[in-house]
Amino acid sequence: MQEVRGSTPLGSTIPPVTDPLILTLALDEAAFGRLDALRRAHFPAALNRIPAHVTLFHRLPGEAEGAVRGALRQACGGEAPLPVRFPALVPLGRGVALRAEAPGVAALRARLAAAWAAWLTPQDRQPWRPHATIQNKVAPEEARATLLRLAEGFAPWEATATGLLLWRYLGGPWERLAFLPFGLR
Repeated sequence: MQEVRGSTPLGSTIPPVTDPLILTLALDEAAFGRLDALRRAHFPAALNRIPAHVTLFHRLPGEAEGAVRGALRQACGGEAPLPVRFPALVPLGRGVALRAEAPGVAALRARLAAAWAAWLTPQDRQPWRPHATIQNKVAPEEARATLLRLAEGFAPWEATATGLLLWRYLGGPWERLAFLPFGLR
């Protein structure tokens, strides 16, 4: 846990600052390997500091880690592994993503969003549009070329969500905090 401490000019102590949490979907090994290989192949290497992922929440309060973990253990324990489909490539302007369809995961996310409504940022309050970014932060021409190249052999494919992954955002890289599998109480 990163903490920043110091003193104000009046001598009072500044409270600890905790980095925010990110929640992503854990996928079966083959699906994760496929997404991560695409990301390593197409994401600018100098900027690719995190593995392939499908984000559920971008910014949960780091100081609420215990409450978040408790809610996730309870939510995940009641779920069986859930189907995920990757039906299409999506242009991002300066990158490419794979769109994800996962109605069971969407329902779980909606329940968590309702419980955490007071914590959610405007980004996390928006409708969930699940995807895995495989390229970003490139010139639009390069993104279009990648999309055309990948589209030539693309066919929709299936995966299984096996649980959730909780991360701490460290100003660029992420620190993996927990894997919360579906189906365990």
